[in-house]
Amino acid sequence: MNFIAVLSTPPDTRFLKGEVTMKIISKILLTSGLLAVASTASHAQSSPTFEGFYGQAGIGYEMVSPSLSLGNINVTGTGPAVGSYPFSSSVSNSNSFAGTVTIGYNYAFSKDFLLGLGAEYSPIAGTKANYSGSNAQLGSANGQYNKENSYNIFLSPATPIGKDGLLYGKVGFTGASVKAQINGGSSSTSNLTGYSLGLGYKQFITGGLYGFGEVNYASYSNNTSNETVSAGTYRLSQNSTISANVTNFLVGIGYKF
Repeated sequence: MNFIAVLSTPPDTRFLKGEVTMKIISKILLTSGLLAVASTASHAQSSPTFEGFYGQAGIGYEMVSPSLSLGNINVTGTGPAVGSYPFSSSVSNSNSFAGTVTIGYNYAFSKDFLLGLGAEYSPIAGTKANYSGSNAQLGSANGQYNKENSYNIFLSPATPIGKDGLLYGKVGFTGASVKAQINGGSSSTSNLTGYSLGLGYKQFITGGLYGFGEVNYASYSNNTSNETVSAGTYRLSQNSTISANVTNFLVGIGYKF
């Protein structure tokens, strides 16, 4: 066999062309795959989610529906006026501007369910409304009240809507102060506590900035207080019980960090 002839025979150019072509195709496919992965990762990083810490502020309208019950005025001491006098009462609703600031954290248990923990505070005092009490023998007393310094600590189950929205509920523990001022007399403050419920929706605007709208309801349990005053040889005491239901509608903006 002529080894020199064999070694000097030119290689099959079709084989070389095929090998080169396969290498080029492999590089193109690899490059395309890397670009696709990079694009997906970039999109995932640029698409915000509602998991994590957030802060928000909202403004809106609030309706306070209180209940007031005045007990008998018990008069003790020395004199003909000693006795127990029933007192009737009436109280008006208070409708006013509302505003809250909120901080919280949402944790994603799955892609379809988040659970949040939040706390909100309302620095705006409600509009004053009237209340009164009267007795045929002792006469009547009038005054004004308003709600202030309300707070709410809540859990918030939520589910994403589309890519940029979040539908959420709220259930929590709430508290507020009710300040009452008798015309020509002293003022008093009752601290109410109760439970709260809410429903809302958030929508990303750009980056971590989002807008939201929500409706909230709070039910404050009965709070009973006693007031005692002295007048000459008499001592007068009376129990009063107050409770309230509050509904507000809020819109605002927030930021998810």
